[in-house]
Amino acid sequence: MILYGLDEVDERLEILPMAARRALDRAGRKLSLDGWKSLSLEHRRRIAEVGSAALVDVQPVIESIKGATPEAVKIDPIEDPPAANPPLSVVKVFGDDRPIGGAVWVSLRALDRYVLAKISRKGNAGRLDAAYQELIGHSALSTHLSPAGGVRMVAVSAKEVTLRRAVAESRVTMNVDAFGRLQRADAPKGDVMGTARLAGIMAAKKTSEIVPLCHPISLTRIDIELKLEPVTRAVKITADVECYDRTGVEMEAMVAASTAALTIYDMLKSFDRSMTIGMTRLVSKTGGRSGDFDQ
Repeated sequence: MILYGLDEVDERLEILPMAARRALDRAGRKLSLDGWKSLSLEHRRRIAEVGSAALVDVQPVIESIKGATPEAVKIDPIEDPPAANPPLSVVKVFGDDRPIGGAVWVSLRALDRYVLAKISRKGNAGRLDAAYQELIGHSALSTHLSPAGGVRMVAVSAKEVTLRRAVAESRVTMNVDAFGRLQRADAPKGDVMGTARLAGIMAAKKTSEIVPLCHPISLTRIDIELKLEPVTRAVKITADVECYDRTGVEMEAMVAASTAALTIYDMLKSFDRSMTIGMTRLVSKTGGRSGDFDQ
């Protein structure tokens, strides 16, 4: 159950929190304060919990309000605001001083979006400020910041599942001795190229465990290509990663390329401890709201 500071209510639920209002709106019911208070705490909690969920199941709401006195009035069900983009009416009411960007809107919970839309209809300046600070706040600067300013993982459940691809590259440059070992495939630690390729694949799959704010995603393809460049005594590493998910694979591609490069260094460092890695960069990405990118 989600309770906001702007609800001005505690666990006793003596007035309707926003979560309960959302549940009732979706169920097409209007309940007076007296009717709300006539319900048992168990039923009030149940309604608020249903309204806190990503999707509202209206049947438990209708069952919970059957004993209300006075009884609930039927109204037309009120849909949640769209998840993909903030309604222009909401953006206009909050104004330029309280911006609501598309990325921020998508990162909000369903109940958060409902609250902002609901409060915008009233237009009360104090309530608008309170809602904005509590639900958006520092997130307006970055979706990786919580409203209070702490670091958080961005919610992606409202995003569309699409095919996403990213290509990243890195390069390891070394001395003549180390490069000769690589060309002849006679490094004491074994198959450098094969091991680096496998390390890159494994690292891509572990990205969410390495980079704190990355989401675990289901990768559908990981290709690691290693190309020797004799003129510069370097190995060019290209990581090509795909998924069918709600967020992109740029970090997976970057981690794969970087880990393959580190593995090459580790296996050849006895011949050249001054090897250099870089530059490591994102070459291209496709899919998602932000569109395509190509260097």
